[in-house]
Amino acid sequence: MINMDTDVLILAGGLGTRLRSLVTDCPKVLAPVNGRPFLYFLLDQILKAGLSRIILCTGYKSEQIEALVGTIYKELSVTYSRETKPLGTGGALCNALSLVTSPVVLVMNGDSYFDVDLKHYLNWFFEQKYDASLLLSRVPDTRRYGRVVMDESGRIIRFDEKGEKTGAGWINAGVYLFHTSLLKSIPYGSFFSLEHTFLSGLIDKGVYGFCSDGKFIDIGTPNSYIGAVGFFSEVNK
Repeated sequence: MINMDTDVLILAGGLGTRLRSLVTDCPKVLAPVNGRPFLYFLLDQILKAGLSRIILCTGYKSEQIEALVGTIYKELSVTYSRETKPLGTGGALCNALSLVTSPVVLVMNGDSYFDVDLKHYLNWFFEQKYDASLLLSRVPDTRRYGRVVMDESGRIIRFDEKGEKTGAGWINAGVYLFHTSLLKSIPYGSFFSLEHTFLSGLIDKGVYGFCSDGKFIDIGTPNSYIGAVGFFSEVNK
């Protein structure tokens, strides 16, 4: 069953350059949606799963995130891992390792939201005794996101790059569970990509997909950010 002591690492260091025409002078995770910072939707989802400890991996304008969220959000304890230079998504996780206290970590992208039961995902992971997994969302066209290909057991055998494949398929929804020891392979202090380097390196070791038909959104483009208002109105009905 779920280990309630599992640490949650949220990747919150993005510059959000594509959103500058709509969101100025704040980190992407603080972009307002329905009168709330986008980050708050993720924190509420984590609370609902019964977890209690968050590590925010920050970079661009990290002081704004710290000033707004502080060290306590409702019942969540919040700690910060700050980048002094851009490290990429994998490098940000390595930078936070000294703050991690649990043998397994839940990692979430700070600019996307997947409407799934995280408790169900955690229970599945611990029951299967996997070392690495990621949540997968099915979309009508994978061209923007890239495609995840699995075998019949759910083991991931390939990651197709953005633009390579069109049509419906499974995509990486930006939510992961890893044994903490796996993150120690990431070189410290270097720019390193979780999506392009770390995950592909796990294929031979075994990384599994957890498929869900939950609604998914990322706010990385102006159109998708504008769509977040309707998305959360629908999800929170």
